[in-house]
Amino acid sequence: MYAEERRRQIASLTAVEGRVNVTELAQRFDVTAETIRRDLSALHDEGAVQRVHGGAVASQSYRSTEIPLDTRQRASLAAKTAIAETALQFVPDTQNCTIFLDSGTTISSLGKRLAETRGDKEYSVVTNSIPTALELSDSGLPDVQLLGGSVRPISQAVVGSTALRTLALLRADVAFVGTNALSIGHGLSTPDAQEAAVKAAMVTNARKVVVLCDSTKLGNDYVVSFAPLTDIDVVVTDAEAPSAFVDELRSHGIEVVLAQTQ
Repeated sequence: MYAEERRRQIASLTAVEGRVNVTELAQRFDVTAETIRRDLSALHDEGAVQRVHGGAVASQSYRSTEIPLDTRQRASLAAKTAIAETALQFVPDTQNCTIFLDSGTTISSLGKRLAETRGDKEYSVVTNSIPTALELSDSGLPDVQLLGGSVRPISQAVVGSTALRTLALLRADVAFVGTNALSIGHGLSTPDAQEAAVKAAMVTNARKVVVLCDSTKLGNDYVVSFAPLTDIDVVVTDAEAPSAFVDELRSHGIEVVLAQTQ
């Protein structure tokens, strides 16, 4: 496991459980207590947790630091692959349907699986992700629409007023949405206001909203919230998701599906 992935899981655990201690974390991740102390110190410096004697408690601040795309692509890879595979069940089983795919590494994995498994189905896909649009176009899918606008290099996502004006005219049977964080109070959130606006438009204009979110993002908050829990129909996450958090999501009427990694 990469140190970055371990630290993201520690941040999520701390956010969900409120407090963690060094000994239990060292046993959970099979590393030394000194390694965990370094992790907690790094997370404290980032504002993700608050360091206390013997462990850490949840931070009360909203995060704003964005993780580069190449780092996110490596993190939680097995979980993201399993989540994408599991999410295929929410693609409408019809010959023709319209799908929104937003940006993000887990959504990109879903786009790849859609390209591989579509058979003779002629999906209409609208996306603001350049990598996903290329993947689907290369697969031979005839109706792939890449939104116009400005490109954010850190995420390779198209954002801005042109993208939003186009989305305002469109409707989809289902939107598959990624997120940087998911918490009970703050909902779905991300560091960038422009990406948040595109995600929010997809959520608003889709009949069904399916969120793809690996467990390291649960319980965390970023600065910009783009959808409350009431806008979410389904959350697909991995089996490492804390059971108490899963129960809380289900109590809000959200279907939660746990993807099993190989």
